[in-house]
Amino acid sequence: MGKRTTRVVGGLVVSVLLLGCLGTGYVHSLDLDSQRLADPTATPNDLQMLRGGRPASRGRILAVVTSTAKAGEIAAGLELTELSRAYYTFIANGFEVEIASPKGGRPPVRMDDELIDVDYAFLNDANAQKRLSNTLPLDGVDASRYAAVYFVGGKGAMFDFPRNPAVQRIVAAVYDAGGVIGAVCHGPAALVNVRLSSGRKLLAGKRVTGFTNEEELFLIENAREVFPFLLEEALTAQAGAFSEGPKYLENTVVDGRLVTGQNPWSTWSVAEGMVRALGHEPVLREQTREEKGVAVLAAFHRDGAEAAAKVRDRLGGTDKRLVLMHAVVAVMEGRLGEAYRLQRLAH
Repeated sequence: MGKRTTRVVGGLVVSVLLLGCLGTGYVHSLDLDSQRLADPTATPNDLQMLRGGRPASRGRILAVVTSTAKAGEIAAGLELTELSRAYYTFIANGFEVEIASPKGGRPPVRMDDELIDVDYAFLNDANAQKRLSNTLPLDGVDASRYAAVYFVGGKGAMFDFPRNPAVQRIVAAVYDAGGVIGAVCHGPAALVNVRLSSGRKLLAGKRVTGFTNEEELFLIENAREVFPFLLEEALTAQAGAFSEGPKYLENTVVDGRLVTGQNPWSTWSVAEGMVRALGHEPVLREQTREEKGVAVLAAFHRDGAEAAAKVRDRLGGTDKRLVLMHAVVAVMEGRLGEAYRLQRLAH
């Protein structure tokens, strides 16, 4: 059993003990069973964001995914949630989405995050799955066809996005033509070393974010040996400023026509930020339980437990499991008082 696995198991054990100390009545009062789980049979027709009619065609967006399946002994690939949620956001806002990868064909897909209806809809969408199984090889992509390019995260992106001539060509061409560049989690690795036609680096003077050192090293203790570089350090070295938000919470940075997100929880805001950067107000969309949970956690870290409880009560229907997961992380890092307060917040 590796050190990380040991810490996770240890954190869960301590969390269970903490809950046990509070009594079975308290555990029952969390009422986790009342929260509807995702529907594995969901289809695009079930998605509220696609029901209201779509705007007239506004052009194409290219979603770029990794072709790298392994990072040493660690499974890499793309993160499904970072593709599926952006995919339908773009479609709901009038854009056609095409998918490309360095090698073309079927890319390796990871489903590490908890799936929700929109993710299952993507898995059950024959058209989306056809596009994913037949990704365009980047070398043959005509950048002039796209209003924007979006780089999906996943550990594999750290290996085949940076210093990739096709990636650099496409990013420079789209940006120079007035288009929008977006990237989430490990996706901003694609932006490292990109030079525009002027010779200036794309990141020079820009505000950006991406998967942070703290997030990376928490999950993979030997990340410096696994990856060619740590993303935060590479972005910090080239950008004007790197924005680091709380660990595993939404943080999206918009700097003109460059939109970057820190982690998977930033996917919705990156996709909608790209739509705005393209000159359109995103269609109204119901917040997911997960997004509400993120908002509660953000308020907790920013303003404390009392303020977070007010946000929880105002929003209603927050994802209690996500809040409890952050309590486990707090336990793992020895912040037992914080873990206790987060568990109380999960009511």
